[in-house]
Amino acid sequence: MGALQLVLGLICLAVTAVAVVMVVRTVRRMVRSIRLGQPDPNRKGPFGTRFANMLKEVLGHTRMLKWSHVGVAHWFVMVGFGGLSLSVLVAYGEVFHAPFEFPWLGSFGPWNLLVEILGVTTILGGIWLSAIRQLNHPRRAGRVSRFAGSNFWQAYFVEAVVVLEGVGIMGLRSFKVSSDLFHAPVWSAPVSFALGSVLPASAFAVSLFAAFKILSAMIWIIVIASNITMGVAWHRFTAFFNIYFKRDPESTALGALKPMMSNGEPIDFEEADPDKDVFGAGQVEDFSWKGWLDFTTCTECGRCQSQCPAWNTAKPLSPKMLITSLRDHAHAKAPYLLEGGKKDMAGDEVGITGEDSDERLAKIDALALAESEKPLVGGPEEAGIIDPEVLWACTSCGACVEQCPVDIEHVDHIVDMRRYQVMIESNFPTELGGMFKNLENKGNPWGQNNSDRLAWTKDLDFEVPVFDGELDEDVEYLFWVGCAGAFEDRAKKTTQAVAELLHIAGVNYTVLGPDEGCTGDPARRAGNEFLFQMLAEQNVETLNSVFEGREPSKRKIVATCAHCFNSLANEYGQLGGNYEVVHHTQLLNRLVREKRLVPVAPVAEDVTYHDPCYIGRHNKVYEPPRDLVNASGASFREMPRHADRAMCCGAGGARMWMEERTGKRINLDRVDEALGTASSKVATGCPFCKVMLTDGMTTRQNEEVASENVEVLDVAQLLLQSVKRGTDGGGDGGTQDSGGVAASAETSG
Repeated sequence: MGALQLVLGLICLAVTAVAVVMVVRTVRRMVRSIRLGQPDPNRKGPFGTRFANMLKEVLGHTRMLKWSHVGVAHWFVMVGFGGLSLSVLVAYGEVFHAPFEFPWLGSFGPWNLLVEILGVTTILGGIWLSAIRQLNHPRRAGRVSRFAGSNFWQAYFVEAVVVLEGVGIMGLRSFKVSSDLFHAPVWSAPVSFALGSVLPASAFAVSLFAAFKILSAMIWIIVIASNITMGVAWHRFTAFFNIYFKRDPESTALGALKPMMSNGEPIDFEEADPDKDVFGAGQVEDFSWKGWLDFTTCTECGRCQSQCPAWNTAKPLSPKMLITSLRDHAHAKAPYLLEGGKKDMAGDEVGITGEDSDERLAKIDALALAESEKPLVGGPEEAGIIDPEVLWACTSCGACVEQCPVDIEHVDHIVDMRRYQVMIESNFPTELGGMFKNLENKGNPWGQNNSDRLAWTKDLDFEVPVFDGELDEDVEYLFWVGCAGAFEDRAKKTTQAVAELLHIAGVNYTVLGPDEGCTGDPARRAGNEFLFQMLAEQNVETLNSVFEGREPSKRKIVATCAHCFNSLANEYGQLGGNYEVVHHTQLLNRLVREKRLVPVAPVAEDVTYHDPCYIGRHNKVYEPPRDLVNASGASFREMPRHADRAMCCGAGGARMWMEERTGKRINLDRVDEALGTASSKVATGCPFCKVMLTDGMTTRQNEEVASENVEVLDVAQLLLQSVKRGTDGGGDGGTQDSGGVAASAETSG
């Protein structure tokens, strides 16, 4: 050991000590801050399922590999970060004594091959990720860049250290080879042996590269310890926990919304007290601890942003920037909260009070005190953290949640903020006031009379069975028509088509008629949880009485509305309503496979399919609608954005009842994409989508962008065209010949 090596070694130990102290302090502060969030007892188990899913997502990179080449590069960087940590430990010996190596492991071929591979791929992966960031830089791509709004110096710093770590490892090994200090077989380190063959022998160079490895790693730790909001670095540690504690250990946080919680329990509106209970999120500490962990874990990769329909149509909402704004605010306000600070709804201090309050407040950092004065939701004039235009731009399509590689639950957080704004502040877009009033007084968002819920049956040439107080044993399905299907003229055609197909197939079903009410989906997504629960409880009471005496497996409901389907299947269980719910495309697809419906005459047209968010992303129903399009004989054309990356129609999240005043209309963006597929028909599986796409198509036709023969229809209507052409010779539903009907009746028993 020479004097220079001794000095290098001592410097490395000193820097390491500083880094360890700093990172321990930051981790303690981070944990204490996250624990400021509200309790959430639903994240605890089952351990085996959660742990297995975490390993699958992390090691298998299942979410990252949705974008294959980026996922591959990131996988090597991630594995290199973990796998090469042991080589940094070895460097502490090598910096003092160049020949140092771990007994047995230093000459073990497989281990050295692994280090060799990780060293090379870490360098290549880091360079590749940096190149991707440059090629997609906002200065080139503008708003289209998924990195718009991301912190670039932090990302480049992390990627630079990744590359330098790889260089340090390969340089050290190569000088060990040249100095005859490397005892592993040649096959286990081909790159190191190749480089070592042209490098001079130098034991000091080995120690120098060992110090380089240690110092680059420790400087990285010091920098991230000084920046608690540096998610691009901290996610390397927090992502494991964020994925483990995701809402559903086996899927994304889609489908059902998170129940409205107060102090770790579902809120009971009959006993709730706004002065004591938490109504949504009015302050950052109202989010659950998992919300705080979400904010801390955001990597600013921008995948959520790239898929967001609001961001892609020039709206102010970016899911990424919403989360990072909450993160920065949460950690900036944390020192005030950790000292016991708290404000009531009027903004008055109620946490730090008493004779010594001024003294206690004086000890808190001035920036934290300033942060505590900012409203969570407010416009620029109020210095709010989240602008109301950002909050209400969300369609709750779930694209952000679907794409997030670390399982951040954006939609839940947005709806929690909406809940507070609606129920406590009464601050929401004016258009929603009419919708809420209609739901409360009429039981549907259109404000129609409930006695008209069967008006859609008048044009049918067969009788639609209506529930009369007792459910016959041979009734297999309750057909949930939904408000749109009952009252909206374009959606009525879908309802009629489904009823006719069920009639042709010989399916025994019944409808509730006037006993049916709105499921409450638009109220819940708009933040009016009280109204949702009122509507849902009425429906659960009705449905439970209808199915009284039936075993759970025979409580079957078929729904045509994607939003009704989602509420009935995923959310009513929270209120005691447990049913077997299928979407009409799923049931019709089964009937076609069973040959109870026989498409005979093909629809000789090009058809593209629009995935409704609440069928697709929220419930993973992708294939049945496409199977039905193909069964109709149509020539199927896929839009560029489809399945889990499908573009929203713009109606979700109660946006159906709100105006779009900023940017391009979302439905026009989707219609333009549909027109780009050169299809003569656009099929979908949701009445909301049908309305939005039809309106968009009408706009484009008026502008002479689209030809007049481009039709928007439900998949059921498309299938009925094929079946009816076979059953009535291509007529209009009049006299039927024996062809298709005989086949259908024969197979239906």
